[in-house]
Amino acid sequence: MHSRRTVLTSAAAAAAAVAAGAGPAQAAARTAAPALPHQPLPDAATRTRLRRLIARMTPEEKVGQLFVMRVYGHSATDPDPADVAANQKEIGVANAAELIAKYHVGGIIYFGWAHNTREPHQIAELSNGIQKAAAAQRVPVPVLISTDQEHGIVARVGAPATLFPGAMALGAGGSRDDARTAGRVAGQELYAMGIRQDYAPDADVNVNPANPVIGVRSFGADPQAVARMVGAQVKGYQEGGVAACAKHFPGHGDTDTDSHVGLPYIHHSAEEWERLDAPPFKAAIAAGIDSIMTAHIVVPAFDASEDPATLSRPILTGILRERLGYDGVVVTDSLGMEGVRAKYGDARVPVLALKAGVDQLLNPPDLSVAHGAVLKALKDGELTERDLDAKLLRILLLKERRGLFKDPYTSRRAVDRVVGTRGHLTTADRIADHTTTLLRNDGGVLPLSRRRERRVLVVGVDAAAPSGTGGPPTTVLAKALTDLGFSATALSTGLTPSRQRIDEAVAALGDRDAVVVATYNVTAQSAQRTLVGALLGTGKPVVQLAVRNPYDIAQLDGVKAALASYSWTDVELRAAARVIAGRREPAGRLPVAIMRADSPERALYQIGHGLSY
Repeated sequence: MHSRRTVLTSAAAAAAAVAAGAGPAQAAARTAAPALPHQPLPDAATRTRLRRLIARMTPEEKVGQLFVMRVYGHSATDPDPADVAANQKEIGVANAAELIAKYHVGGIIYFGWAHNTREPHQIAELSNGIQKAAAAQRVPVPVLISTDQEHGIVARVGAPATLFPGAMALGAGGSRDDARTAGRVAGQELYAMGIRQDYAPDADVNVNPANPVIGVRSFGADPQAVARMVGAQVKGYQEGGVAACAKHFPGHGDTDTDSHVGLPYIHHSAEEWERLDAPPFKAAIAAGIDSIMTAHIVVPAFDASEDPATLSRPILTGILRERLGYDGVVVTDSLGMEGVRAKYGDARVPVLALKAGVDQLLNPPDLSVAHGAVLKALKDGELTERDLDAKLLRILLLKERRGLFKDPYTSRRAVDRVVGTRGHLTTADRIADHTTTLLRNDGGVLPLSRRRERRVLVVGVDAAAPSGTGGPPTTVLAKALTDLGFSATALSTGLTPSRQRIDEAVAALGDRDAVVVATYNVTAQSAQRTLVGALLGTGKPVVQLAVRNPYDIAQLDGVKAALASYSWTDVELRAAARVIAGRREPAGRLPVAIMRADSPERALYQIGHGLSY
């Protein structure tokens, strides 16, 4: 474990200058939509006003303000019957308005699977309905509406909103201007839909290629390069009007366990943490970030009790608050994840999180249990009202900075003026053009020629579109190549292609000139290797495109042309197609090292690797 990190981080240090290179300023991108005015720090009068607001609250109302909760439905008052049933089963209310009236929640998180994010106008109307319900409370406090809109493979709001390349793709582009622009435009669009907090950017440093939950959600494996990109994105999002949220503190990049289903351990020493994990969080704090999300991970070097960081006072108060000097809002990762539930029951988790230094409690599995437990801890003296008031003040100051007390509402006109505009979509395509990485091009297979390889077959994985962007990926690639002058057809072979499907792909290649194969997290046992081998056996030009983690090429012997797009969203697939067709130079450079499959301690490609035509 230690030697692997040494290899990766030495490679990172060697290529830091390459990874840090900023691309040219994009004047058109900067003027695509006006940034919202900078929010000044609250003055003494604002703090006094907010403290008076807190003083008017009952203990039940104060406790409610600490929670950020899911709720099913496209409407705050009139969701579909199935969503009403889901709400009643999980929360004991029918809709968002009843959730606010009963529990006084301070935040609501939007999910696609909860049917909150059908389309931009509906999202705006849902947001307005939530704020109207909040305004009707005995002590009216606007709701902080949030979502996970990282872009790339994690995005809750899909097209026609603008979708940008994800973090690792931006890391490959290496341009802080692009990262900041993407954050600013994304923030403006969320703001127009009534969403004022985005759980982005991901500040984890992905030094473990086997990481099952972070991967391309990270900007890369070089801590300093990741820090620069995180700082740029924080500024961009908050210039766009939304609270950014760096995650997952103290760093989820070096684990092979998914905290959704287990409790990961990070075995970094204090020195390794300072070198590998801390820089992006320090950069986020220096950029003035509004919120930081905790990780459900154990770091024995910092807490001998082996409590997850979300519940660890030495980590959240000792390191984040005291050592790093952060005084903004701390929000938990979802309290429904197994990583935080593994050691303590659902009634203890929220209390322990608050005692550790948390301000906001995100998405507990049972709100009644969690709310009741915090209220009991307050009445029993385990939590003090003074400490609770300090947490509330941080939350209300964030809401003040994001303009919620002044005007929590949005409008259809704001959506029409900002969301998915032609200028924003053009900006996303332009940024994506800087990200596609050409890893290998033996014998000049690429770019494909419309004269020699006009008839192209596109095969491979058709993973579900991660953000409602369209798809399936093979179809998007085939259409993009056809639009660029090729005659391209798609044949989906899936994540685990059968022998019959592989034979069909080989047969389909018979009268074609070349094949593009989309691969997805190939392992030594993956049937995708068999597919690629069979295609290579035809003697036709084979172009391999890694549409998620870029490490696939290490498992694919004999491939002469290999690229990485870092996601299978439309904007990145179209950019890859332009590179394959020779319409754009492959400008991306690896933000992570790719280790050899036969010798994992040796790098096949170092950070900063990337070919040009």
